[in-house]
Formats: sequence, C-alpha cells, structure tokens
Amino acid sequence: MPWDPTWEAVFAARDWGRYPPEELVRFAARRYPPGAGRKGVSVLELGCGAGANLWFLAREGFAVSGLDGSASALVRAERRLREDGLSAELRRVDASDLAVAFPAEAFDAVVDVACLQHNDPASARSILSQVSVVLKPGGRVFSMLVARGSHGDPARAASIPSTESAAGPAPTEGKGYCRFASLEDVKALFEAFAAVEIEYSVRSLQGRKRWYKQWVVEATKG
Repeated sequence: MPWDPTWEAVFAARDWGRYPPEELVRFAARRYPPGAGRKGVSVLELGCGAGANLWFLAREGFAVSGLDGSASALVRAERRLREDGLSAELRRVDASDLAVAFPAEAFDAVVDVACLQHNDPASARSILSQVSVVLKPGGRVFSMLVARGSHGDPARAASIPSTESAAGPAPTEGKGYCRFASLEDVKALFEAFAAVEIEYSVRSLQGRKRWYKQWVVEATKG
C-alpha cells in the first residue's frame, strides 16, 4: 500500500521518537558484539522516522542507511546525527520501492521498528520479499510489530465493557492504518526466511488498565 501522508503531519508537528527500543539494543549487542568489526556491518532501517534507531546504531559503530516517506522526519534525522558528528545515508523512499532504491545484497541487516505493521498483509509481504533482495546471504532481519489485542486494536475495543473507565490514546492513534498481528500472522509473514525467532515484549498503560504487546522477530536470509 502507498506511503501514508499522515506520517508527514506526525513528524512535522512534534519531535517524536528520540530513543531506540531496548529490544533493538539487545539485538545489536547480541548479534554484533562491540568492536571495530561493526564498521563493516551495513544496516538499513525501514521507516527510520526522526532517526532514533539510526542515531543509536551509528553511535555503536555500524554503517547505517535509512528510508522514510516523510521529508520532515528525514530533516530531523539528519540534524540529530549531525549534532553528534554521525552520518547515515538517508533517502526519501517508500518501503514498497526498497529494492529499486538500494542495490541487491547491499546490507548485513535490515531493521523494522513498527514500519511493516502500518502496511496491509500483501504489502508487508512484498516489502519483505524486497528486504530479501537487498540483504546479503545470511543477513538478518529485526522486526517489531504490534500484537493483536493490544490497546488500540479495534477488535479488542469492541469487547471492552462500556462500564470501564475511558481509555487514553493508544500508541498507534493518529498514525494511519495499523495491523494488529496474531502469532500466526507473524509466522506467515516471515515464512520465506530461515532461523525465525519470535518473542514478545509487553508494557502496561494507564495504571495497568491497558496493555501494549509487540512481537519481536529475528530472521535470516536463507
């Protein structure tokens, strides 16, 4: 599905998303131990936004690239990196055009933190097929996707009794289309990859009235 201009409004309005998730930090540390060798590890982020994850990865010594459809997001990302003497290849590209924008087998890893979840199933599969093209043999994918039943899931909202206190905004609110995935959805999405590991992380919201669960996926290009 085409890039949603809602994201331009999100990034133009506020400095949103300044720090990487702990799950990405653990992935980087576990799969690529600190050392000079990281400079030879090329990482691409899908939907890099204002650059929080690129900033972290560049600080850790990786060679980083990012794509996003939002011009405002890329301006913020470039500024954030420059302020700390860091750099990245940034491109204003729709994730659905990934394999056109970057050469085949260019990256050791591709990172997705809540980009694929804003695409319908067919589009997400198409993006992942292109991820496979730009990954080197044995390259890794890291992905985080919101799970079914999390706060903001329309299916869950319909089952919440009206007697419950009103819920505050969900993390996905105001950010366009979002697919809340089941475990079976995630398995199907990554079925073309090898060594697929699926875990999850959960946090409570609004005084433990709500919860937000994310699938944490690692996979390898076969």
